Amino acid sequence: MIPVSSIESVYFLGIGGIGMSALARWFAARGCRVEGYDRTPSPLTRELEQEGIRIIYTDSPLEVENLPQTVVWTPAVPAQTALYRHFLQKGVPIVKRSEMLGSITGNMRTLCVAGTHGKTSTAAMLSHILKPQGVNAFLGGISMNADSNLIMDGNSNTVVVEADEFDRSFLHLHPAITAITAIDPDHLDIYGTAEGYQEGFEQYARLVKEAVVIRKGFHVAGNGQARIYSYSINEQEDFYADNIRIADGHLFFSWHSPDGVLSDVELGVPVLFNVENATAAMAVAWLAGADERMLREGVKTYRGVQRRFNIHVQTDRVAYIDDYAHHPKELLTAVQSARRLYPQRYLIGIFQPHLYSRTRDFMDGFAAALSGLDEVVLLPVYPARETPIEGVTSEALAERIQSGQPVRVVQKAGLVDYICGLVRALNRPVTVMTLGAGDIDRLAGDLAAELTKT
Repeated sequence: MIPVSSIESVYFLGIGGIGMSALARWFAARGCRVEGYDRTPSPLTRELEQEGIRIIYTDSPLEVENLPQTVVWTPAVPAQTALYRHFLQKGVPIVKRSEMLGSITGNMRTLCVAGTHGKTSTAAMLSHILKPQGVNAFLGGISMNADSNLIMDGNSNTVVVEADEFDRSFLHLHPAITAITAIDPDHLDIYGTAEGYQEGFEQYARLVKEAVVIRKGFHVAGNGQARIYSYSINEQEDFYADNIRIADGHLFFSWHSPDGVLSDVELGVPVLFNVENATAAMAVAWLAGADERMLREGVKTYRGVQRRFNIHVQTDRVAYIDDYAHHPKELLTAVQSARRLYPQRYLIGIFQPHLYSRTRDFMDGFAAALSGLDEVVLLPVYPARETPIEGVTSEALAERIQSGQPVRVVQKAGLVDYICGLVRALNRPVTVMTLGAGDIDRLAGDLAAELTKT
């Protein structure tokens, strides 16, 4: 493991990433000199700057004032960038984000949440449940309870970690207990095939020391030492939720464990898909020693995560929801949840495909999920770390959508005006959703402000 205790200065390439920023905050809280680079400013980079971290937005070694002891790098930043080459030439050690996270948490009791969907919400809920007994956490989103993606408790040796499978990052972790929420194929640019993706999770499960809690319908063999539990909704498993009901804007369910049942558990974020996340979070918390009061109060007072079905506007005329969905199943879940929440409203979805490779691999799945909208607006593909792939465009995706309703590709620069024009032209209540993992969220504030006026 990397000797993190001896690091006094560290530079982050891609500091605006949600996982990178949590590490940057951790080092800054320890008194280290922390600096970084990102391609564009964002609300998160502005927060980091307000916290005293120097950030540049130009890929120029001339902007680097002091050489750091260590560089932390995310593959979202190409290795061809001038800054990466500069640090390499100067002999500064460069480590991946996942390696650094594994080293920081290596000597702690690590509770992980892995899986294709629901990692961030489940990990945030788990950390909130465990707060009374003391917990640290590295999250892949901003917890609304903690108002951060980092939770630090110097008196606790327990840490909650979102175990990201991208680039096989989770293989650097040392999980004592893990939840696995789903193994639906993703990141095929890394794993190649669905079978390769499954094998990645098999390798991860073999690292777990105490217990694996996995969603019914998915399977891992484990290492023969950690006990494997299953969880589900409305089906009897080791852990499961049933008797789910919504009354006067409140959601309740019964939660079953090997110890018995907790009835009338109230979920603070009353959206149906969060019941599944709560079932997994409560299971890991129970295995980690949480008592009934912690489980009940933690779930009841949980406030969610930014960009996980966040309702920004809710009036008689218009509702506006922002969600991180970037996989076909996540997209379908978000659309169906909006339908249930606002069943009589006209539903407009704005989707920004994330990565050319993912768009290529799941083109038909995206098209099927988006076909459930009344009107579809597509932004161009967000490339992140990738270069274009011939024939993989939002226009190609638009041609496959069979909604029977308008489907248009719009540039980001004109999106807010375009959407507000659509809403004003409709003589009925409307729900607007922004969906995707790129930079579409940068428009959420302006869009919410303008929709409020309609």
